[in-house]
Amino acid sequence: MKICAILISLFITTIYCYAYPIDSDLYRLLSVANINKLILVSQIPNKTKYVLDASAAKITVDGKPAELKNLALYVRAHIKFALKKGSKDGIDVDGVATEIKILLEDNKK
Repeated sequence: MKICAILISLFITTIYCYAYPIDSDLYRLLSVANINKLILVSQIPNKTKYVLDASAAKITVDGKPAELKNLALYVRAHIKFALKKGSKDGIDVDGVATEIKILLEDNKK
């Protein structure tokens, strides 16, 4: 009976992790919409594009708090987000950003 319970809990955990994966990697910032707080990013090097809701994201530039409007100044960011299809202001959204980190050393040309 205990083995069955362990297998069921393992199965549920696996399904939950695949249903709501959290991705954290280096992304290219393609567009920042300050009005509805959405960002368009492209994964490096795969070039997979995501539209993310960044309204609740913790944004930092070199460890210091920053605002969403400041993101337009940068090319690359480390973004942590949960894939979650939805819609915001009539725009299809691929996920919700929870953390956006800008490191100036990543943005040197």
